[in-house]
Amino acid sequence: MLIIENLTKVYDNGFMALDNISLEIPDGQFVAIIGLSGSGKSTLLRCINRLIDPTKGRIIWNGLDITAATDDELRQIRRRIGMIFQQFNLVKRSTVLTNVMSGRLGYINPVYSLFNYFPPKEKARAMAALERVGIPEKANNRASALSGGQQQRVGIARTLMQEPEMMLADEPVASLDPATSHSVMKYLELLNQEDKMTILCSLHFLSLARAYSHRVIALKDGKIEFDGHPKDIDNDRFKMIYGEDAVEVEIH
Repeated sequence: MLIIENLTKVYDNGFMALDNISLEIPDGQFVAIIGLSGSGKSTLLRCINRLIDPTKGRIIWNGLDITAATDDELRQIRRRIGMIFQQFNLVKRSTVLTNVMSGRLGYINPVYSLFNYFPPKEKARAMAALERVGIPEKANNRASALSGGQQQRVGIARTLMQEPEMMLADEPVASLDPATSHSVMKYLELLNQEDKMTILCSLHFLSLARAYSHRVIALKDGKIEFDGHPKDIDNDRFKMIYGEDAVEVEIH
């Protein structure tokens, strides 16, 4: 269970990105977080694994107070929380396999990475992760040679190396075309269904949230505007979330 209590984040410039948010997210749920740019979606995700420190409030995950964790405790917690980014965050000059194996650095001696050496069992683990996302044949390609959708799948495979219990996906399909967006979302759905992994995924498009999530949390100006089943977002609720002039766009 992920419990968020009275979470607030005010940046140094005075901007309040999150305003007293409280949530409970059961293990194994696929949650889509939607809203306009600047609504607080990315800040919420990055507070959960303390990439950003909240101004006040608590985040408790399976009994652990993430907001009060020491540096050593936080390293242990982050092993179990995967993160996928909009811009992929790959080392473009390195091979796909090396990028995937970097997800294992929290578990093995960091000296291995200095010499670009990983034990055979870790290479086998990385190949299995690439199999799961459907691109094992790209293992020896440079990451820069891959399409955007393939790079995002490498990002997912890298995260799988952590053996995470929860995945935070920060607008993972924002830079992808519609067909590729569905492809990436289906891999996240598979992890949720097969591994019972909790998924928190920020998205721009409601149609993707409806297609893949169990629950939608809509943020507006740092506050929760909606929390419920995706099918319960009718036209009036949509306009409350995105504004009166917004038009819903379907991603086919």
